Amino acid sequence: MEVYELQVFEELRAWKKSMYDKPSAIGSMAKSIQTGINNMIPERIHQIFTTAIKQMTKTVIFGARLTTLPALHEESLSAIEQKVRKKIDFYSKTAAAEGAVTGYGGILLGLTDLPLWLSIKIKLLFEIANLYGFDVSDYKERIYLLHIFQLTFSRQKQRKVLFKRLQNWEKIKQKMPDDINQFDWRTFQIEYRDYLDVAKLLQLIPGFGAIVGFYINHKLTRKLGEFAMNSYRMRLF
Repeated sequence: MEVYELQVFEELRAWKKSMYDKPSAIGSMAKSIQTGINNMIPERIHQIFTTAIKQMTKTVIFGARLTTLPALHEESLSAIEQKVRKKIDFYSKTAAAEGAVTGYGGILLGLTDLPLWLSIKIKLLFEIANLYGFDVSDYKERIYLLHIFQLTFSRQKQRKVLFKRLQNWEKIKQKMPDDINQFDWRTFQIEYRDYLDVAKLLQLIPGFGAIVGFYINHKLTRKLGEFAMNSYRMRLF
């Protein structure tokens, strides 16, 4: 094993361990409050929100596939990850700029941030999968991308469940339905929305929202990239 691969192996081991960290007291409290709020929201509103994210995500996924090159194969892991880091840097900066622009405009422009930022993040995942040599034309590889996305933006309790699925992906994908409509969109949208709620509300404040949008979009897009790197490292090792 090369020196770089040994370094990556240690980074991967530390990342795996972090998946089982106990949730912080603040995180648990925030989740409890958010769960109470969700229970007060009428089921019809939940359904509308779920359908909206489902359709938007499906559109982004199938649209991104058209602009992503066939899977690449590199001999060196360090060569692959050098390119992956450049992609993460590029898309993080792009997301930050988008967040700043939409945040500056307040509520009206702020509402456009969700689909725009989602498009950027999904495209980043496609690019990373491509560089690690995985074929995203395979429906089940695209579901793997959604699991990485969900893992990144889920709270600790749900994260453990998702992480175990990714660890056993080769077995799980054999039992998966061949229809993307069977994906658990309800859990996906609730976890994603809860994770971002407070930050995105602040982004709707005209002017101040530009600072929030820039920081949050950059930080969380980079986090998504790092989760994707380790998720694919796990499969390669």
